[in-house]
Amino acid sequence: MKSPGIFSFFSGAGFLDLGFEMAGYQIAYVNEIHPPFLKTYKHSRQILNIPEPQHGFHEGDISDLLNSKATSELKSLIKDCKRETDVVGFIGGPPCPDFSVGGKNRGRMGDNGKLSATYVELICEQKPSFFLFENVKGLWKTKKHREFYEEMKCQLHQSGYVTTERLINSLEYGVPQNRERIILIGFKRELLNDLGYNFGNITSLPEGLFPWESHIKYPLNEVFSYPWPTTNPFEADSELLCPDGIPLELTVEYWFRKNDVLNHTNSSQYFQPRAGITKFTTIDEGDDSKKSYKRLHRWRYSPTAAYGNNEVHLHPYKMRRISVAEALAIQSLPKEFELPLNISF
Repeated sequence: MKSPGIFSFFSGAGFLDLGFEMAGYQIAYVNEIHPPFLKTYKHSRQILNIPEPQHGFHEGDISDLLNSKATSELKSLIKDCKRETDVVGFIGGPPCPDFSVGGKNRGRMGDNGKLSATYVELICEQKPSFFLFENVKGLWKTKKHREFYEEMKCQLHQSGYVTTERLINSLEYGVPQNRERIILIGFKRELLNDLGYNFGNITSLPEGLFPWESHIKYPLNEVFSYPWPTTNPFEADSELLCPDGIPLELTVEYWFRKNDVLNHTNSSQYFQPRAGITKFTTIDEGDDSKKSYKRLHRWRYSPTAAYGNNEVHLHPYKMRRISVAEALAIQSLPKEFELPLNISF
């Protein structure tokens, strides 16, 4: 039997999909509404020599997939995929600003917040063998958003899914950024029965059954107890030795060197402000205490990689923002992964 076929939603540039591909899964279908993201997805797969999805790229709003014609067409594609593999999964991380602590906190009523409910509705409609749902910790930890999250879980349980969930941090897996995300995974009860697991009417997998811990490289209690450097005065193009007693793999500089960011295709692409550049010299290396204008420390992990209007991450020892190549590196993308040069950043 072939590897499970994956139907990807809110695919973006394909970071989540790439993780599944590197683990041996086959991406069968890609849905994304934003053309530059889809262009980046296609470009990166060509560079990485990864075959196009069996059922192609679909540009458009996921909500449109719930109308009768689109529902029928998607169901047909899933059925076609199942001719080659018995197992089909849905993966997706709906846009998260409405649940983010740093966002506008509109929750389920926000335009982005509504998309989480749409994704769950699509899962319940199409009934894949399993699904993965990813979102910010605010959806899971903030009381009013948690109620919405639990309602969606209940809907999934009523549709025959047994779920398991965990709040994970990228640091645990060797990625140099302090990035927390809630991961919810569900399996059709019939699939579990076929695999020899008969849990009766329970709706959550028994504790310890799903191997959440098996790929953890750096337990968080250990990560936060290492003697990380705090701040150093900023000096352009300075040299600074790596301190003893810290895991090198969790540092920004390790990934800059591993991905050879200065010779990367996207090395010269970074935001260049028309004014205020002198402010770049006043912020110490490692000072990430403010909401914006955070300067990374070369021998420490990065704050969550987010580069919208307010998230300004400065290079540790250069008088500029970090480049696209550097942003890709601290998200642990392969050295060969690149973005097209002719799209807007």
